[in-house]
Amino acid sequence: MAGVLLAAGIGLTGCANVEEAQPETKTFPFDGKTLNVKSHDIPTDLVAAEREDVKVTRWFDVGMGADEESSWSLKRGVLDLQAACSKIANCDVRFRVEVPKSLKVLRDGRATDLKGAKNKAAEQPRPSSPR
Repeated sequence: MAGVLLAAGIGLTGCANVEEAQPETKTFPFDGKTLNVKSHDIPTDLVAAEREDVKVTRWFDVGMGADEESSWSLKRGVLDLQAACSKIANCDVRFRVEVPKSLKVLRDGRATDLKGAKNKAAEQPRPSSPR
């Protein structure tokens, strides 16, 4: 009986859905030649764009009862993107990183391909999948 009540309580906490999240953006000045993006297995689109800085857009939805834990920082050529939630709940997150076309970008220290600049529809989050 207690297991059923616990399962019912978890169901009431609500499921997180990144497609319902409001986007947040942060822009970082960057004058280096190489950027290493550490996404910690969070789905992250890396996009070459007509810009001189690094723009990060985050969609983060947290289920009811969860505490959001996130940070995004750029230090010494490393863009560190972290997001999680605590307690008995779930969260859903996606990042989009726009970088200057001339910038060499690494994903977790490894060379990676960038997507080309996309239209406005591409800025919406897609269903989550690893990287």
